[in-house]
Amino acid sequence: RLQLVESGGGSVQAGGSLRLSCAASGSAFTSYCLAWFRQAPGQAREGVAAFGARDGRQNYAPSVSDRARLSRDDAKTTLYLTIDNLRPEDTAMYYCAAVFWCRAPDLAPETYDSWGQGTQVTVSS
Repeated sequence: RLQLVESGGGSVQAGGSLRLSCAASGSAFTSYCLAWFRQAPGQAREGVAAFGARDGRQNYAPSVSDRARLSRDDAKTTLYLTIDNLRPEDTAMYYCAAVFWCRAPDLAPETYDSWGQGTQVTVSS
């Protein structure tokens, strides 16, 4: 399994942008499906965006589909999530997740078996 470490969270005003990073260690990075999830206090973990293994297909939650962009740097074994026009409802702990190959880049938490510790994003109005 990959070991995942998130970074890039912080406090930002509504309308701003953040780029989150997920640095992975382990082998066969390009064979993993990768995803970002978030969880606000008292709420269920929500899938935000996912990147398919090898074929590069991407999947976004409707709540961020017009504001988020995934990218990956295979040389650095790092996945990035940029969210523009941040809203207070984007406030949550953001987690990176991975699974070795997947049929499709889905947003169900049970698909993934490796998780990072999370990075906090706080958006003020």
